[in-house]
Amino acid sequence: MRLEAKLAISNAVSKLLLVLLGVLVIPPIVQRVAVAHTDYRLRDQQRRVLALIARDGLVAFERGERAETYADYNIFKQEYITVTPLPAGAPLPPERIFEEPRQVDEQVEDFRILSFARPPGGAARRAFRLEIGSSLETVELLTATLRQLALWVLIAATLLTVVSDAAVAHYLLAPLRELIVRKLRGIRQPSDFNFEPVETDTTDFRRLDDRLNSLMRQVQSAFAKEREFMSNVSHELLTPASILQSRFENMLQDPTLPEVHAQQIVESQRTLYRLRNTVRTLLLIANIENEQYLREEPVALGTVVADVAEELDDRRQQRDITLEVDLTGNDVRPRANASLMHTLLRNLLSNAIKYNREGGHIRVVGRPGPEGSYTLRVEDTGPGIAADHLPYLFDRFRRFHANAPGSPEGYGLGLPIAKTIASFHGATLRAESELGQGTAFVLEFGPEAGSAAGFMPSS
Repeated sequence: MRLEAKLAISNAVSKLLLVLLGVLVIPPIVQRVAVAHTDYRLRDQQRRVLALIARDGLVAFERGERAETYADYNIFKQEYITVTPLPAGAPLPPERIFEEPRQVDEQVEDFRILSFARPPGGAARRAFRLEIGSSLETVELLTATLRQLALWVLIAATLLTVVSDAAVAHYLLAPLRELIVRKLRGIRQPSDFNFEPVETDTTDFRRLDDRLNSLMRQVQSAFAKEREFMSNVSHELLTPASILQSRFENMLQDPTLPEVHAQQIVESQRTLYRLRNTVRTLLLIANIENEQYLREEPVALGTVVADVAEELDDRRQQRDITLEVDLTGNDVRPRANASLMHTLLRNLLSNAIKYNREGGHIRVVGRPGPEGSYTLRVEDTGPGIAADHLPYLFDRFRRFHANAPGSPEGYGLGLPIAKTIASFHGATLRAESELGQGTAFVLEFGPEAGSAAGFMPSS
């Protein structure tokens, strides 16, 4: 999963947890806010009533000349006010706010009540107790409204922050995407690497870019030295090998040479022959990696497969192995090297014969793909390759079929050179295998196969 997606999911989960926390925390907070708001309204009404009494006295609340309690409430019975004259000399009750049921007409409602008393003075000729009540139904309605509003605001803020966090993460990670996509994706050999610095003001990305550039310079230097070394050593070894071969041939022409010594020289010639083939193979790999071959001719894969099959026909028939070739569509590679392509397919078919079972079967299948791509499969019915060996199958000097018929000759360079030639043509070569079910080598030419695409030599 991409880092940007992980950050987006992490932000979304954290915001979800924030919403859940809000669902638990908001209701009691809103309840307290609604109660505080109701208390504030009650005290505001208290100030207004006291101002009215200070101006007009209790006459505004007295009914005729009777000194009875005055009560009033609105039509919905959500608020009420009572003024009760107190007997002369009676102690004044303390001011308090409480919740208590009250009977209004024939109904009993729960109210939040502000109760206080005032001594006589000013326009009020006697002491009185005043109660101002607000229905708890109003408090509950206000609480529900505030809770709903708070939750919607929380959800909207969460969605907004998720989107903004995703946008910010997308912006901040843009240099990393450029670093990975522009610099690393599609790199087939170190010389294709682009050392142009990535534009970013993030210190970590700048350090990563600098370190990557430094590392790739070291890799380029190491690859260049390896190629130069392989080329020089191969050239240097061919000369003494040729000299030894000539000396052995001259020694075999001596009629006085004992038979035992002649057999030893013949065995030495075989060993020297394998050594010369190995050196030539290494030199071929070095020349390919140094791009000393041209790709300027169209090559039909079907024609090359037919030529290779004819060349290996005797070896195949000796082991009673059948061959099936099934190529369809346009199999012509517009820019290729016929000699190298022949070597590539010869190594794959030779490998399929060498490591197949007696009386086995080889199937070569070719199918066109989108945009001019082409896929060629070389399948055999051999013993297969263990899954833990597949990642190292194209490494040089590695062999996993030491006991296969005809395998003593060779040093594990057939598949590496096939991989190198495939990469030289902008193609990919991979292996599919299952123990007991055979092996298939898949050669995939992309739409740009045969063009001036780079390649990554096998390790």
